[in-house]
Amino acid sequence: MRILIANRGEIARRVIRTAHGLGHETVAVFTEPDAESPFVREASRSVLIDDGSPVQSYLSIEAILDAAKSTGADAVHPGYGFLSENADFAEAVLEAGLVWIGPHPNAIRAMGSKIEARRIAADAGVSTIPGFADSQDSQVLQEAADRIGYPVLVKASAGGGGKGIRIVHEAEAFPEALASAKDEAMRSFSDDKVIVERYVTRPRHVEVQLIGDRHGTVIHLGTRECSVQRRYQKVLEEAPAPNLDPATREGLHSAAVTLAKAIDYDSAGTVEFIVDDDSGEFFFLEMNTRLQVEHPVTEFVTGLDLVELQIRSAMGEPLAIGDVTVSGHAFEARVNAEDAWAGFAPQIGTVSDIVVPEAARWDSGIEPGNEVTSHFDPMVAKLIVGGPDRETARLRLVRALDETLIGGLVTNLGFHRWLIDQPPVVAGRVTTRFLDETDLPPQPDERVAAVEAAAHWVAAQDRDRGLSPWYSLRQFRVTPLVPKRLVYLQGREIHDIEVTSNDPTSLAVVDGRRVVVGIAGHSFTFTALTQSERWAPVQTGAHGAATTVSAPFPGVVAEVRVDEGQEVSAGEILVVVEAMKMLHPVVAPGAGTVDEVRVRPGDRIAGNQVLVTFKEQE
Repeated sequence: MRILIANRGEIARRVIRTAHGLGHETVAVFTEPDAESPFVREASRSVLIDDGSPVQSYLSIEAILDAAKSTGADAVHPGYGFLSENADFAEAVLEAGLVWIGPHPNAIRAMGSKIEARRIAADAGVSTIPGFADSQDSQVLQEAADRIGYPVLVKASAGGGGKGIRIVHEAEAFPEALASAKDEAMRSFSDDKVIVERYVTRPRHVEVQLIGDRHGTVIHLGTRECSVQRRYQKVLEEAPAPNLDPATREGLHSAAVTLAKAIDYDSAGTVEFIVDDDSGEFFFLEMNTRLQVEHPVTEFVTGLDLVELQIRSAMGEPLAIGDVTVSGHAFEARVNAEDAWAGFAPQIGTVSDIVVPEAARWDSGIEPGNEVTSHFDPMVAKLIVGGPDRETARLRLVRALDETLIGGLVTNLGFHRWLIDQPPVVAGRVTTRFLDETDLPPQPDERVAAVEAAAHWVAAQDRDRGLSPWYSLRQFRVTPLVPKRLVYLQGREIHDIEVTSNDPTSLAVVDGRRVVVGIAGHSFTFTALTQSERWAPVQTGAHGAATTVSAPFPGVVAEVRVDEGQEVSAGEILVVVEAMKMLHPVVAPGAGTVDEVRVRPGDRIAGNQVLVTFKEQE
């Protein structure tokens, strides 16, 4: 069988790996920014698609079906995201005479609307959060919120990924929150319908993995904990979910299977629940009719390959996996190209180095030399580890994070290293509000990175001269006998120091005169100028002068909130930029008067492009 993968990056490579292992051929579709990506090379064959923009090309049903026809594909696997939960796409694939590696279109359509999914769950006897979705009239929704009692959650009926969601704590704030949620929902999903429901104050996000076949069998594969979230986006997942009493765990399993059977579910899917950490009550949240990003942790604790089960189910084979036993524990850290110390702003760059410990599973869409752009979701990889019990697995993730380095790109690896040691995470008692209520530690110090780079480079020179073995950078000392001068840039200031002693604790890659040092997930690249024994960073720069505000990264202008001549205060939102599927406010650095607004909604902007200028203060 020849399987076309209607996706990109990490998940495309994941499907290719299993498909080839089963003896199937694969077809990759790609857009111009992905031309050098690993998944394009690893597929049996690949097809360039171009429907006007990189994102829209992956969403073009016509372009993907044309690629399937031109390559003689027999089946389509949608991965996750893009068209994976598009019932029209599934129907088009089947109408074209191809095998759809996913659930039947009616199941996708039924669960695609949160309103319809909620009704089906209630009819099946699955507990749902008290809420209202019978009208979209703003006054009726306000009255429903008043009856339910605050706080309430206003959330988009269509889509997911945290779009179109607002928490409302008092009646006076409801109209603005409703309008904002509807606006974001329309912009993200072309559908502004919303649900109003009770907001659980200590919510955990727990989900149940399912697999079904086309012979009426549905089996649960245990739970996953996905409560560590920011902006309603999952960050860290684990399986099984910790600290659930047996009755709650069995209730979750039973409810998930009951719902799946109510819609004749016949592929891999996930039912998500909100669990009240105080009472243990659980409520149906939604069903994802596709493979989840976090599926590897379930694979670790069950020993099953979920992509293989998807393929076999799509081919009409009955499930033949016997009694499924959940054994051990696993964690997955989503590695995103973003700066946690800058409001999780998305980052771009060219990957220079990747170092990953052999003991970890590394599901990645990138390799050295690949460029990470602003076109797509910021997730570039997943770091997965497991062990016989939760604490062993957690400590293995600690070590894996210490030993992982991505050069040339700012990622959230350091954020994960901080996160995995936080007491609620250690105890397994995290709620979805944890990150909103917790301050991050100070930002990594570039000076420390520069000093450590010097020490690593000196150690490499000694190795090359045969003065000391290259056995452990962590134990190397730069002594006063081998002093080195160091120049590095911090902002716009040049610093010159002497390195006389150091104990490197970060991972480094040394390649000639170039040294890449990782500290708390941030990578710093330095070049040794041996003729003067000086150092300087490869990349420097600032985001504009004091009288201007510039774009922190490329994207599209979603909103402009100020006019020329307007007085603004520090922290006031000037422009909202959409990049990597998220909205990012650009704020005023201080009080002032707007002189010129240089962008309009819909403009595509470059990193460091000036957005707003201010009048100079006399």
